[in-house]
Amino acid sequence: MSEPLTLVATSAFGLEAVVSRELKQLGYEEQTIENGRITFQGDLAAICHCNLWLRSADRVLLSLGEFTALDFDDLFDEIRDIEWERWLPPSARFPVRATAVRSKINSPKNCQKLVKKAIAERLKDHYIKDWFPEDGPLYSVSLSILKDKASVCIDTTGPGLHKRGYRKLAAGAQIKETLAAGLVQLSYWNRERPFVDPCCGTGTIPIEAALIGTNTAPGINREFAAEGWQQLPPEMWEAAREEARSLARTDIDYRLQGYDIDPAMISMARYHAQQAGMEEFIHFQDQPLAEFSTPRKYGCIITNPPYGERLGDKADAEVIYREMKRVFAPLEMWSIYVITSHPGFERIYEQKARRRKLYNGRIECIYYQFPGPPPPRKKSPWEQAAGKQSESTENSDDADETRDEETASEPNVTPSEAVSENPAPTESTESASAEDSATREETNDRQE
Repeated sequence: MSEPLTLVATSAFGLEAVVSRELKQLGYEEQTIENGRITFQGDLAAICHCNLWLRSADRVLLSLGEFTALDFDDLFDEIRDIEWERWLPPSARFPVRATAVRSKINSPKNCQKLVKKAIAERLKDHYIKDWFPEDGPLYSVSLSILKDKASVCIDTTGPGLHKRGYRKLAAGAQIKETLAAGLVQLSYWNRERPFVDPCCGTGTIPIEAALIGTNTAPGINREFAAEGWQQLPPEMWEAAREEARSLARTDIDYRLQGYDIDPAMISMARYHAQQAGMEEFIHFQDQPLAEFSTPRKYGCIITNPPYGERLGDKADAEVIYREMKRVFAPLEMWSIYVITSHPGFERIYEQKARRRKLYNGRIECIYYQFPGPPPPRKKSPWEQAAGKQSESTENSDDADETRDEETASEPNVTPSEAVSENPAPTESTESASAEDSATREETNDRQE
């Protein structure tokens, strides 16, 4: 088991670059990026680390092979040739799900039956058994066929990575945690800047921002399918969790802020923040958008307002967008980020935006980005020491005045470990079709 494994991190359309960057931050530099999936090399420990740490990925899959399948005979032979006994014990539960898009094999249901049979035949030959109880650990098998190219994987995650474990109260349509984390990572926000979500609903975006700001592993409070695998003993998972706990930090310069007009939503947001362990870092308050104002500078607003998707709601959504235009107008030093499916948002907001296509579930959206100026750069310890030395030969009073003016633009900022800005968001390459994205969403929903 010491040889490298081929792993796949799946993602929603438009978030591939974000997941790729997360993997690089975890040390997995060599990658192949395709629509909705990033393939990389890792070891068994990588299964633990990636499930615990990936914020915007949907799942972590173990790839067992890729091949061309033009008919069912090809598919059966290729599946049977895979070393299933390397992973599946005699008691393994191995449900199969399949998708087939633009391929000669176009019956997912028949594919599922055939793959199940081929795996069983392989295991019968290896374990010298005619029947398997399937009452042990879960090894969910996935087959995806796109343009006659088949990919076979085992799901290491279980319920999708968006299920962090903190969002336990239902409130209609809510943004997925993985997408919320992606919105934050596509912004200029970091723990040294103010953060506001003026339409926070049940608090998902502020909570995900707090998890990022505190460097808290998003999967720290949940379990994964691969925790039942004999190849990944409990001590391996516990070591990964202990490492994650040791890397969490609390030096956020500002409490994040979340507002919503509905007190019931704010009550749920507070509960969810408590479940996530982020309640001390976020201030939630019921407040209409029209009443929002702040004296702070260089902050970031990231919000997911109503889209007006349902009949009769479009006019209400447009009222909110016009209110945003009025309320955000004085915030010239702030960066504003809004995700919506409403095609007229930019026209109503009356400001040209950077645009990025994303999917909120099956809803095609645009992430509108209005970046403001960066905050003044903080002096490094070396620069501070050099400044003190120069004060002995220059007018110290004038120098002090200059420094006071520079730091006054960011109230309550205290020295902390330097945190790099997220790179500037750019318009994504829209090479994936809506059909592929919808297929991935439908498959994930069926599995969960």
